[in-house]
Amino acid sequence: MRDWEFVTQVKKPAFWQRLLPLPWELWPTEARLLLTLIGFWSIAGLVILGSASWWVASREMGDGAYYIKRQLIWLTASWTLFYLVISTHLKNWLRIAGPIVLLGGFLVGATLLIGSTVNGASRWLILGPLQIQPSELIKPFVILQAANLFAHWKRITSDQRIFWLGIFLTLILLILKQPNLSTAALTGILLWLIALGAGVRLSSLLITAITGGLLGAASILINEYQRLRVISFLDPWQDPQGNGYQLIQSLLAIGSGGWFGEGFGLSTQKLQYLPIQSTDFIYAVFAEEFGFIGSLLVLIFLMLFSFLGLRVALRCKGNQSKLVAIGCTTLLVGQSFLNIGVASGVMPTTGLPLPMVSYGGNSLLSSLVTAGLLIRCSLESTGVLEGVRPHKVT
Repeated sequence: MRDWEFVTQVKKPAFWQRLLPLPWELWPTEARLLLTLIGFWSIAGLVILGSASWWVASREMGDGAYYIKRQLIWLTASWTLFYLVISTHLKNWLRIAGPIVLLGGFLVGATLLIGSTVNGASRWLILGPLQIQPSELIKPFVILQAANLFAHWKRITSDQRIFWLGIFLTLILLILKQPNLSTAALTGILLWLIALGAGVRLSSLLITAITGGLLGAASILINEYQRLRVISFLDPWQDPQGNGYQLIQSLLAIGSGGWFGEGFGLSTQKLQYLPIQSTDFIYAVFAEEFGFIGSLLVLIFLMLFSFLGLRVALRCKGNQSKLVAIGCTTLLVGQSFLNIGVASGVMPTTGLPLPMVSYGGNSLLSSLVTAGLLIRCSLESTGVLEGVRPHKVT
């Protein structure tokens, strides 16, 4: 018996199992659980989006399922990419990360010149029927290239360090210029945590953190709308019909949920009281419909996901894969907590979507590629992936 056939002699695998890059029996426990959680996250996100968007879609588009249909198309494309990611060796993604980051930086810069401006921010490029947000799509590749850089930090030349640190700094400054403080801050935090995980000197990290804080403060001082968001976050009732309106309506939605919520589809605040209820503030709609218990379950879900991500990082044999796992977990869980913090008034209002829940194809693609990289890290941690061929029954 050949060594790669032993798991298929007892029982012929199901069709979906034959599509996997590794026989299901050889998948680590963490990878199995992560795949289950990601599948549930995607489906639950579509259901929550349906509830949050149905009334507005019916009123404005004449079709209550308008946003769900579009999101479902993006979800299909995203899961196709997800499968491609988990089926491709991590070293191949690491190899192309650098050029894609450079291309992504160019596209982010292009948004400042020819981008579509919405609410005073130029973050999107229109390519035929598609509207792409380069700063969102580039996130997984920033993680990959950061892992490339910091995993070999002590072995590479000063020129290489300066070059890529300069590229990352330029990317963050371009995102700030859009302006998009939340994504710029998240990108900086990702890079910082990956560097911390790689063992970069604490003194250097401290200087970087101070510099990043000063850049964020400068952006708030320069951009009036960001400054007004911070002021309204501190006391939204000072301007309840203006800058504080979004947060007040979000807090009303969350508070109205009580212990067990109003029930699925029965949110009142989504009926044109709560702005952008399908994207940035979709969590408020969820909290109103499922209450404190539902909100608590979301936090438990995210904690479980972060625990599994940490387990994957600890099991990884290579420094690069370890740092990729840290970055992917930080991005998915950290962005989720930031979105929840905004909706609940813990943080100033930002433009970060809730991964795999908020409406938007760019965010969905980015999130599922990131999730695929995390699972790929787990699969490669087994040490048996190399040389394993597809299922075959003799």
